[in-house]
Amino acid sequence: MDGQREWMEKDYYKVLGVSATASTKEITKAYRNLARKYHPDANPGDTKAEEKFKEISGAYDVVGDEGSRKKYDEFRRLGGGFGGGFPGGGQGGFPGGARDAGDLGDLSDLLGGLFGGARGGGSSRGGFGGFGPMPGTDLKTRLTLSFDEAVHGVTKSVRINSEALERPMEVNVRIPPGVSDGQRIRVGGKGARSREGGEPGDLLVTITIQPHDRFERDGLDLLVAVPITFAEATLGAKVKLPTLNGTSVTVKIPAGTQSGRVFRVRGRGVQGTSGTGDLLATVNVHVPENPGAEERALIEELAKVSEPAPRV
Repeated sequence: MDGQREWMEKDYYKVLGVSATASTKEITKAYRNLARKYHPDANPGDTKAEEKFKEISGAYDVVGDEGSRKKYDEFRRLGGGFGGGFPGGGQGGFPGGARDAGDLGDLSDLLGGLFGGARGGGSSRGGFGGFGPMPGTDLKTRLTLSFDEAVHGVTKSVRINSEALERPMEVNVRIPPGVSDGQRIRVGGKGARSREGGEPGDLLVTITIQPHDRFERDGLDLLVAVPITFAEATLGAKVKLPTLNGTSVTVKIPAGTQSGRVFRVRGRGVQGTSGTGDLLATVNVHVPENPGAEERALIEELAKVSEPAPRV
């Protein structure tokens, strides 16, 4: 199925389970939830899950990017090009009885952009509406990174195999520190070659980040859960918090700290191109499952003198 036909036949918003008016943030959230559910690593040997993952990835590649989403929406609004005609079209399928695209003025420019119009001046050979030779096709691929690779940055080699290429090729992709899950990296000039002598297309690499066994991320902020004892929460204490580089940082837990309180350590999060995040540690009071005899006896004594917890 070619790109134009696929854009007409597939509702990418429906694939991702969002409305056509969904925000970019809502689309990204829906994609991430589905990607985690259907990722091949989470469903080894499940071909249906693998196909579903490819489908949602393809949908996100289009509507997850503001530029391609705008083209997709406009393409579908116009009825998918000349072959199917335009809504309310006249002679030859053009609106208002126009005989060719040249009679449509600015609409001709729009359609040239929809299908990858020329990236600048130059010869009008080929091309659309005299705007120069058509550029090569943009290629898309996905790259899975470990949590640490995404935080610190890495250079990865990806193998591209596409019908638009004469043969498979290897491309080195430099991943900047602090890249986010679902973020798209553009590698200029590494797409398919133009058949009309135009510029080559680009390679668009969508990033998937594997989860960490202890840390999570919220943008550039690093999130971690830290258990503390009842005594530490009640009396106060100095507690060491883990960091991603293996060292620790000490914070003061004040007396009377409640379970679930968040402590922020400035500048100890993820360092990205736009700055450095913070370390956010959520402390949770650890309750022993099987206290020893002495510990149980002391807890029972404490229970005798403790005031009842306020309950509604």
